[in-house]
Amino acid sequence: MIDTKGIYLVLTILLAGFYICNTLRYLYWWRRLPEWSLPTKFKPQTFVSILIPARNEAINIAACLQSILSQNYPTQLIEIIVIDDFSDDLTPEIVQGFNDVRIRYLSLADFVQESDQQAYKKKAIETGINQANGSLIITTDADCQLPYNWLALLVSYYEAKNPVFIASPVNFTRENSTLERFQSLDFAGMMLVTGAGIQGKFMHLCNGANLAYPKKVFQEVDGFAGIDNLASGDDMLLLQKVAHRYPNRIGFVKSAEATALTSPMPDWRSFLSQRLRWASKSTAYREWRITLTLALVFAFCINIIFSLVSVFWWGSFGLALFLGQLFLKTLVDFVMLRRATDFFERQDLMRGYFIAQIYHIAYIAIIGLLANMQQNYVWKGRRVK
Repeated sequence: MIDTKGIYLVLTILLAGFYICNTLRYLYWWRRLPEWSLPTKFKPQTFVSILIPARNEAINIAACLQSILSQNYPTQLIEIIVIDDFSDDLTPEIVQGFNDVRIRYLSLADFVQESDQQAYKKKAIETGINQANGSLIITTDADCQLPYNWLALLVSYYEAKNPVFIASPVNFTRENSTLERFQSLDFAGMMLVTGAGIQGKFMHLCNGANLAYPKKVFQEVDGFAGIDNLASGDDMLLLQKVAHRYPNRIGFVKSAEATALTSPMPDWRSFLSQRLRWASKSTAYREWRITLTLALVFAFCINIIFSLVSVFWWGSFGLALFLGQLFLKTLVDFVMLRRATDFFERQDLMRGYFIAQIYHIAYIAIIGLLANMQQNYVWKGRRVK
């Protein structure tokens, strides 16, 4: 007779062991990653092109542009290219209303037909790069605001280290609900994981709201060719293409002052839609370690939920497994998230830690299931895949 309890116990121990060891590895490499600060008397030499793809961002685009125009960076070494992605609101008028020679407006409609596209954001970025005069391309999102020294920190890192790809932190701000505070806490942890993976050279993650890479490198890897069949992936899939060619020249700017700030999703529907969009590109990852890690984290969260349900037929055995797994996950996540929130000076987010732990288990399970069942989603009024 098959010992179902025994097999399940072994599986549970293996998944919990993986989760603990993996989290400890992130913490180890995050500690090894040096913080970056602005060099004394830094005088930048690099002309940069900041690309901002924008679709229906009338509410956010002005604040984004103003935060970039106010940067601690020489005006003669910067151009800002806004690529309008078929907006049907006042985004074009707002951008064109800025009276600043550093801002250039491009309409994607002048270059492609909307009906011919699937990867709209990739096409917008590619169009911007083709029109860019800068040797260093920097991308951010139209709903982001950037701190005063953001650009100087990125460029000083680039000029000192000569990387071929730079990932930098992104986080949420202006939270108004428990869900929004959960997103900020979750993202602080994701930035720690991102920096640790790049430092340890075992995982290449990033976020398109805060990236930099030389224009010539984008051209060398043939841009988005081969990954342009997916709407998402203008960030991580490109990074992994570059890392495949230059595995030792990827950098992460570990600086709270270099963090791009944006608003969290206001409700569960938009939050799940956002995370489903991110999950949709996971099958295209070049690096198998990322796919394996995501699968095992998903399996661990599913296992926790199943252990809770198993109380109905296994009684105290199932309850013990559930409480044990929940305790271990809560403990190791607390250590990691405490380290992340300390670094970003967002210790206030830890006040909602325990409810956030429940949210995290639930959303990982939900997104993992939906990503395998649903092949398309709605984003900014479009149904894409």
